[in-house]
Amino acid sequence: MKRHISLLVLLCTIFCVTNVSAQFRYGAMLGVNLTDLKFSQNLFDVDPAVGFKAGVATEVMFPGIGFGLNSGLMYEMRGAKLHLGQKEVWGSQGYGTEHSYLHYLTLPVNLRFKWTRMNGLEDYVAPYVFGGPEFSLMVGHSHVKALDYARGDVGLIAGFGVELFKNWQVQGSYTWGVTYAERTRLLDDFSAKNRSWNVSVIYYFRR
Repeated sequence: MKRHISLLVLLCTIFCVTNVSAQFRYGAMLGVNLTDLKFSQNLFDVDPAVGFKAGVATEVMFPGIGFGLNSGLMYEMRGAKLHLGQKEVWGSQGYGTEHSYLHYLTLPVNLRFKWTRMNGLEDYVAPYVFGGPEFSLMVGHSHVKALDYARGDVGLIAGFGVELFKNWQVQGSYTWGVTYAERTRLLDDFSAKNRSWNVSVIYYFRR
């Protein structure tokens, strides 16, 4: 965790000391996700579930080179359906198919590269790729008493998108959970990590 905090501090420092000529803007973001909880063992079936996210996105781009940073702060709901009743250890306690939803405040800190030298075409459409860490603080969860929940989550993001008419961005990404999100109370070291497909739309208020 100390390594993750140090990385976040370093990236935020780079963000703050950026050359004043860098282009900063912010906007509103809305998206959906499809999340699977990947357990350390396949003891029962897990079905992915649809969630959503919303918040504020920021972008800093360095003119002329196409590189930049994107971050933001958003609320996100992830989760999956857990068929706990398939195993006697939980079925005997009355558990069946349980919905495990996780609610987070999320801070992504990603590097990005945007194609901006296309002879004016970039004013209408500009593809980009991005990736980096994502830090999440859990603010709520489903009340499945068979589970214990982590206080937060760290993930790695990789994605691509397209910018339209300078103000709109449509993007897709995949997030690998690095730390565990939840674990069962009855079995030692039986924990799950988030795996999420994400699609988002962002509108930036400044060009």
